[in-house]
Amino acid sequence: MSSRLPIAIRIRRSILCGLACSSLGFFPSNGAGAAPIPPEQVQFFEQKIRPLLSEHCYECHSAQAKKVKGGLLLDTRKGWESGGDSGQPAITPGKPDESLLIQAVRHEDKDTAMPPKKPKLPDALIADLVTWVKMGAPDPRESELAEAKRGDKSWWSLQPLTHPQPPSPAGIPIEWNRNPIDRFIFAKLAEKGLKPGPPADPREFIRRVTYDLTGLPPTPGEVDEFLRDLDETGDRRPEIGKDTTERAVERLVDRLLASPHYGEQWGRHWLDVVRFGESNGFERNFIIDNAWPFRDYVIRSFNEDKPFNQFVIEHLAGDIVGKGRPETEVGVAFLTIGPYDDVGNQDPVAQANIRAATVDDMVTATGSAFLGLTINCARCHNHKFDPIPTEDYYRVKAAFDGVTHGPRVLATPEERLRFEDTMAPLTKRQGEIVAEKESLEKAITDRAETAPLTTARPTPSARLTEEEFSPIEARYVRMTMLASSENPASAAGARMDEFEVWTAGSDPQNVALASAGAKAEGVAGKTARDFDGAYSVRMVNDGKYGAQWFIGSPATLTITLAQPETIERIVFSHNRKAMSDKPIPGIGPSVVEYEIHVSSDGLNWKKVADSFDRQPYSPAHARERQIRRNATAEERARRAELARELAAVDAQIRNVRPLPTVWVGNFSQPKQRPIVFKGGNPMRPGEEVKPASLDVLDKSAPRYELPADAPESERRLVLAKWIASDDNPLTARVIVNRLWHYHFGAGIVDTPGDFGFLGSKPTHPELLDWLASRLHEQGWHLKALQREIVLSQTYRQSATLREDAARVDKDARLLWRFPPRRLTAEEVRDTMLQVAGKLDLRMGGPGFRLYDYKSDNVSTYVPLDDPGSETYRRAVYHQSARASVVDVLADFDLPDNAFAAPKRANTTTPLQTLTLFNSRFTLDMANALAARLINEAGSDPAAQVNRAFVVAFQRDPLPIEHDAALKLIQGHGLPAFCRAILNANELLYLF
Repeated sequence: MSSRLPIAIRIRRSILCGLACSSLGFFPSNGAGAAPIPPEQVQFFEQKIRPLLSEHCYECHSAQAKKVKGGLLLDTRKGWESGGDSGQPAITPGKPDESLLIQAVRHEDKDTAMPPKKPKLPDALIADLVTWVKMGAPDPRESELAEAKRGDKSWWSLQPLTHPQPPSPAGIPIEWNRNPIDRFIFAKLAEKGLKPGPPADPREFIRRVTYDLTGLPPTPGEVDEFLRDLDETGDRRPEIGKDTTERAVERLVDRLLASPHYGEQWGRHWLDVVRFGESNGFERNFIIDNAWPFRDYVIRSFNEDKPFNQFVIEHLAGDIVGKGRPETEVGVAFLTIGPYDDVGNQDPVAQANIRAATVDDMVTATGSAFLGLTINCARCHNHKFDPIPTEDYYRVKAAFDGVTHGPRVLATPEERLRFEDTMAPLTKRQGEIVAEKESLEKAITDRAETAPLTTARPTPSARLTEEEFSPIEARYVRMTMLASSENPASAAGARMDEFEVWTAGSDPQNVALASAGAKAEGVAGKTARDFDGAYSVRMVNDGKYGAQWFIGSPATLTITLAQPETIERIVFSHNRKAMSDKPIPGIGPSVVEYEIHVSSDGLNWKKVADSFDRQPYSPAHARERQIRRNATAEERARRAELARELAAVDAQIRNVRPLPTVWVGNFSQPKQRPIVFKGGNPMRPGEEVKPASLDVLDKSAPRYELPADAPESERRLVLAKWIASDDNPLTARVIVNRLWHYHFGAGIVDTPGDFGFLGSKPTHPELLDWLASRLHEQGWHLKALQREIVLSQTYRQSATLREDAARVDKDARLLWRFPPRRLTAEEVRDTMLQVAGKLDLRMGGPGFRLYDYKSDNVSTYVPLDDPGSETYRRAVYHQSARASVVDVLADFDLPDNAFAAPKRANTTTPLQTLTLFNSRFTLDMANALAARLINEAGSDPAAQVNRAFVVAFQRDPLPIEHDAALKLIQGHGLPAFCRAILNANELLYLF
């Protein structure tokens, strides 16, 4: 039975609704029920919150507690929503400061402190609770039953692969009997009394498989070519059993698998899994401009069909197996492309906790991406649900103890040699100049030793420095700053919060204030795009203390008074609020050497004060002062000449193209032997462990154990090879399940990042193991396995809904039909660009930004109001900073890359409708599509409608659609019709 009629009905309803609503000026929502919890939030709860509650709270606040204290249950969502004896909910979602639970764990009130009569929870755990509440306290728990159960080593996913034989169910059609995948699916359908659906319409099929394999719609020419291929048999239905038809389908699939866009689509999937982001996250969230080579490596690896086991090894040890080959070595960036906290806390306890959390991210990512295990849940205690002891966590963690975040040079030996050859003569000349300059300065200082400096006055104070002089009339005051507390030779980079000029007499006034009409002039060494005037010289005469001028070059401050005044004193400070004469660490250096000049006309200047009779800030400052004071005119000239020569050589060195640096992390031997942190607290050291494999898989994969002081590189390489071994059943099971998930919308295991007790059980366990075994047979090449999947009758079914089957299996998990899906966020954007004729298919290189990046200690990402054509590349090339929200992508469930996203949310919200209909991007694409239609179809509206349907939907319009479209164009213009096309469900959904 053909599926053409139901498709036509769906299409007609979708398009006519779009056309009608365009006429009215709005587009309706598809309707929204209760939104499911996004997968990344479920993951955060399961990895961070459930273990925390179980370890620290359930003893007193669960159904299993001997006595429930305060009447409060925390083992279910309903428990904390109901609250305890107070009758108030324990958590106010989105408002941690108002949540009683947060107040209790912070020990804000000793009478309600939790845990009672025990030390406060570690700051890292409290921070996790606060983050969870800010998210809205997403809690997937419906009852406490799961809390009383756990898996053991007999759990299904921990067993060796079974290598099953495909079944031969009775009554299987001949076309379903040829592909082993179909035999497994048909057998399970027959078990439930279900039958497979009819094959998909050719247009449905080419759209589906083209999107699945490349993330882009087929072009009209590609559809026509496929239909011509099918027409050779006289039957336009891609069924198995007709050789010519089968060859046409195979040619289509082979072409798509060979397309460079395949790597962009499947690379994007993998970037979700490995939490790829191009900023560091946390409070500073600075942009990382050299992480993109990892993205390109992933895309290239998928396009090259790199064996997945090799891919795994490169992720964990690419610097070892690919030394000297940047295209391979970059794979190890996997370890450091997650979020990390670089705030630089000076507290040793905070530093230790931050470092522990940083390495935990690597353990978490490794366990989830490759093994489908939440190893990180054993960080503080034995895993509550899976048979993973705490010791296992620290055995794996030992492999990453020597990994730190940051950039590193990635270059071939030939590139390094060329660079060294270029740099050698420059560095040699640089050294010669420096040596002559140091020799000259030594001669000056040696000669000056017999003439000690007069140091009657104290060193300039960062808190407040004052200079008094005889009263003098002036309108201009100039401070020439010569040295900072960090640099004896320059004051550029120093900071000043206030500069005052006081009048003489019995009623002195600070006449340098801007409010008194004075003007301050000086170069700022830093600017803030999101705060006009921050760090500028205006800070020094605003009458406020704290905010500082960041002194630039030249380091000169000029104050122009409102009128000539008789003055006798100047006062300046680095930080007036500080109680220290030395600059406070972290807020920059202070000015420690200077001269003060005054003038009445701005042309003739007189020095009234300097710092030369004050104690030098350091021996280096004393030496520089001696040089300035005792050098002869000839020596000063030669010193200046050497400075110019050195500056010229330095400029030449800067102009040499540097070796490429990439955000791939740095590696060093850990200073400490691996130990267990009791309760996950690095300040509570436990017993020593050795780098080793997971004990939980000792029945399946050969165990390894290294000495406690094993080299850092060996730890990672041996772990990588253990994970990538054919003997490890999890690695193959997890990756083939991911392939199935992305092809059918749900994996055989519907929790692709968790194969443990809290994850789903497989709907087709034998098929899962057959696919994993097949991957081994095919040398871990993914394309060969994907080819078998998309050529199967299972994949090629129609998406037609059958009510009798839906009553048995409403979500089509047993695959009695192909599950329809909406396009992903990236597919929506890329499709609109392609349909409009604007998609830029350039591959690789630095990404584009849909935000304006502003950085000033912390970073701000402001969405662009009017993104230009430079942003019209595929969305995979967007520079994906964490916590950046951009139109279309964010609205259509682009995951938060602060976490891995093995499974994306799929929400339906009013904001999606508004974005698709009214955003600047949609309006631009509608206008571009209108221009394309005029260019390709001329000025005839009927021809424009026909061309629009072919370009957008790869088909001709139905008569009723054609008539409605013409009316819309006549009433509202061609761009309005194009906007309706871009909002059609047929464009946004795959059937």
